[in-house]
Amino acid sequence: MKIAILSRNPTLYSTKRLYKTIQERGHEAVVVDHSLCDLIIEQEGPSIIYKGDKLTNIDAIIPRIGASVTFYGTAVVRQFELMGVFSAIESQAIVRSRDKLRCLQILSKEGLGMPKTAFTNFSKGGEKQLVEHVGGAPLIIKLLEGTQGLGVVLAETKKAGQSVIEAFHGLKARIIVQEFIKEARGADIRAFIVNGKVVGAMKRQGAEGEFRSNLHRGGKAEVIKLSRLEKTAALNAAKALGLDIAGVDMLQSDRGPLILEVNSSPGLEGIEKATGVNIAGKIVEYIEDSVVKKTSKRKIKE
Repeated sequence: MKIAILSRNPTLYSTKRLYKTIQERGHEAVVVDHSLCDLIIEQEGPSIIYKGDKLTNIDAIIPRIGASVTFYGTAVVRQFELMGVFSAIESQAIVRSRDKLRCLQILSKEGLGMPKTAFTNFSKGGEKQLVEHVGGAPLIIKLLEGTQGLGVVLAETKKAGQSVIEAFHGLKARIIVQEFIKEARGADIRAFIVNGKVVGAMKRQGAEGEFRSNLHRGGKAEVIKLSRLEKTAALNAAKALGLDIAGVDMLQSDRGPLILEVNSSPGLEGIEKATGVNIAGKIVEYIEDSVVKKTSKRKIKE
């Protein structure tokens, strides 16, 4: 089987781990920079030109689409899907998860726990009301396009919250405002899901004086055993967004697990080192099973 990893950087830990694991399991691995793909759309059907050559004989893809190229990256994934190539993560599911507001709206509809969140159109003088919507200070303000903890601000007073919101609105930056979960103490949980199963989980603790737990911000990770409620919440969140591979970030609160975000391109380094689990192997196993099932269905129809 020929499996393509859609990644702009072949030296990243996740890309290298997947590449090596694909080869170890007896398959051909290739890294394709999706930003360099040309999509050909014509009567004869969809095709992809990469570095001057048509991409052919690809059996499956593993999308590793960065936030900065979501639109083009998901277009490339969709093109592969239309060509009959199996994608470990569906293009539409990537779009749902990458839009933080849409993601939270979907999770809210499913009745899943989350910090109370407010979103509004740019309106002068509406900052005070927005702060009140989430119970006042302290509160969290997030850029909708932020990743890895960037664009996330903790406002400890109502006045500070109103000032930050006003500043973002003045820049025409889209933001959401969320209640601050004090009892989480600067820590969160990431559950890594593959094919409807939690294959690993870690607790991330923010650095001293840091409310963000992201490993990119200096946080530390350790393995954790999820409670039944936490496991169920993570699985339901991934299912609601249509993600077969996902990193679900949650806070531990007095009212149960609260979902922060569902990541469609979760990194492997932190979770593998914290848990000792071969997550890359789980992903390739899932692809193997899925391609076999897809091939069997095709033969039955024929």
